[in-house]
Amino acid sequence: MRITSMVMGVAAAAVIFGAASANEFEGPITELAGSEIKAWLTDPTIVGAVKNQNAQHASLSEADIQRLDKQWRGETAGSAQPMISKVLSNSLSDFLKKKTEASQGLYTEIFVMDNKGLNVGQSAVTSDYWQGDEAKWQKTYLVGADAMHIGGVKKDESTQSFQSQLSLPIVDPADNTVIGAITIGINVEQLSQ
Repeated sequence: MRITSMVMGVAAAAVIFGAASANEFEGPITELAGSEIKAWLTDPTIVGAVKNQNAQHASLSEADIQRLDKQWRGETAGSAQPMISKVLSNSLSDFLKKKTEASQGLYTEIFVMDNKGLNVGQSAVTSDYWQGDEAKWQKTYLVGADAMHIGGVKKDESTQSFQSQLSLPIVDPADNTVIGAITIGINVEQLSQ
């Protein structure tokens, strides 16, 4: 059922955008990444938060990561959300919320990951805490400073818009090492205007 609705959503996007594919928006998304987004990726708020969490999580095992992800997923369905609340109330999340709001709907979501693929900050709650098993982290953090990953166009149920996720590595400007990654949901309907 989920695959069918995803296929129908992509098909609907194709109708709306005249046989749109993920590649049709790569040019405008790449331009946005190089002009607007990369300008704030070296902000001390982002770099400092990622470096701090990398230090805090340096000794986490695979089992620890799985336990944290399970806790996060459980909290998304519950009323008590101490782990989620802690992340959503940090200074990086505030920074990302402001970027999302200032975009006037262009950015549907923004979240930053550490060197293990764990969320550091986010503009809204993600369904999971660990992104390290997904392309958004693997095709950026693991690839290097110049990597870029653009996901396909999908309907975002929460915003009822068609979005593509842009993911980029976060680089420490002090030594040009990759320290984390960021994913930005981009409303492709705004790109076509």
